[in-house]
Amino acid sequence: MTAKDWIGRTETVSDTVTATPYAALSATLDRPAERPAPGTPLPPLWHWLYFLPLHRQSEIGPDGHARRGGFLPPVPLPRRMWAGSQFEFHEPLRVGDALTRTSTIQDVTEKSGRTGPLVFVKVRHEIRRAGETAVALTEFHDIVYREAATADDVPPEPRPAPADAAWEQPWVPDDVLLFRYSALTFNGHRIHYDRRYVTETEGYPGLIVHGPLIATLLLDLLRHRMPDAEVASYSFKAVRPTFDINPFSVCGTPSADGKSVRLWAKDHEGWLTMDATAVLK
Repeated sequence: MTAKDWIGRTETVSDTVTATPYAALSATLDRPAERPAPGTPLPPLWHWLYFLPLHRQSEIGPDGHARRGGFLPPVPLPRRMWAGSQFEFHEPLRVGDALTRTSTIQDVTEKSGRTGPLVFVKVRHEIRRAGETAVALTEFHDIVYREAATADDVPPEPRPAPADAAWEQPWVPDDVLLFRYSALTFNGHRIHYDRRYVTETEGYPGLIVHGPLIATLLLDLLRHRMPDAEVASYSFKAVRPTFDINPFSVCGTPSADGKSVRLWAKDHEGWLTMDATAVLK
């Protein structure tokens, strides 16, 4: 079988929105950590605290992810990264909700890049409250697989981040922040906590800050600068890795008509690392 044979494959997982993961992520983001009451809406993207990948220890591969195959296609390329996502928030998810997530392999695309072959996998997730047919949240997840790093690799030309930020929040990533987010999302990928592995095996200069964590920090910035805003849709694209060896910033600027917010992250040198847009209701 080829990777394309996985297109159309589905899996369904059920979970319940409990209060403790919500409070734990609040603490990790340096916000008050009270456990929310039943009925409290989940902030956008906090559904990532649920439907966690519960692979047995014997099923884990050398990079800390589950071994290839199963629901995701068995792509042989060794490096796997979260390239971006797109969301539509139809109805709020709330603490206490029993939920079902149906995931489908939407597409598998093979390409040739600067550093060799690439495989892009797009997964569609649909989250519903138990017993309901209407979709409360639609998510598209873009995964990219690539060859291992070599000494001859030339990094892509960096792009400067926008200079017109209305909001800017600096972050100093460290091992504890990355460990806590990995634990909250039950993410065993060693690039986020195993410094020897990420530098010696994958060839990066430091631990990699999770793309989903940065995407969450961008929306956390919006939530606290526009507390009454409701997000209708959100998309983000990872542009450049962020490492724990330097500070980074999350930034945003509302549109003139107030209907959307441009959000982005930049590294300590001012290079764009993530580009995102939130459309408001």
